[in-house]
Amino acid sequence: MPKSKRARIVHTSVVQKKPSKEKSASLYAAVQAAADAYQHIFVFSVENMRNTYLKDVRQNFANDGRLFFGKTKVMAKALGMKKEDEHAPGLSKLTGFLAGNVGLLCTNREPEEVLEYLRDFVEVDFARAGVAASRTFTVPAGVVYSRGGELPVEDDVPLPHSLEVTVRKWGMPTRLDKGKVMLDQEYTVAEEGQEMNSHQTALLKLFGVAMAEFKVQVLAYWSAATQEVTAVEPDAGVDGMEEG
Repeated sequence: MPKSKRARIVHTSVVQKKPSKEKSASLYAAVQAAADAYQHIFVFSVENMRNTYLKDVRQNFANDGRLFFGKTKVMAKALGMKKEDEHAPGLSKLTGFLAGNVGLLCTNREPEEVLEYLRDFVEVDFARAGVAASRTFTVPAGVVYSRGGELPVEDDVPLPHSLEVTVRKWGMPTRLDKGKVMLDQEYTVAEEGQEMNSHQTALLKLFGVAMAEFKVQVLAYWSAATQEVTAVEPDAGVDGMEEG
């Protein structure tokens, strides 16, 4: 029986993705093109990665730069991992910083301006599982309030009774008493410096406690004019730069 020639519906879930090799080749070419077009190339690391905030950084440099956050090996090869493979003189020294959760920023802005902008760009967000608590958070005994004791009682409202089962599932030894969520003794949700699990981070989010800071730290940068790589000390400005 001949096959039907009718158009078939293809669901997006089964549409083939762009081949990995093609993506790598595209990234490789884009990085080299940016290296030719811009005067400075920065290697930066990200703490508490959030795509939304990285998009804000990307947007800030949209008119005079390119930001790459892809496979580090591909970006390193594009710049040149050895002196004989360098796309431009001095770039092989920069690839030594391309390890871990890092990206590239290519721009014509002066290093001082870039360092100041990124140093001041800090966004506070809710922590995810696996992150260490930045401080200890304890919910007082008695009626459980929506902010878990972060606000004075007169400025807060009791936690809705419908959430009692949820918070108990997340580890809080609560009970219902006349429609109010109660704790017989104070409960420490997170301890400073201790890694948190998903139940702890869920409770923190419920109580509106943000413990994660999105930060971009410049590790080093290369300048076309000098063909030199300058290492940047953590949390340092211009005074913390050291030529490599």
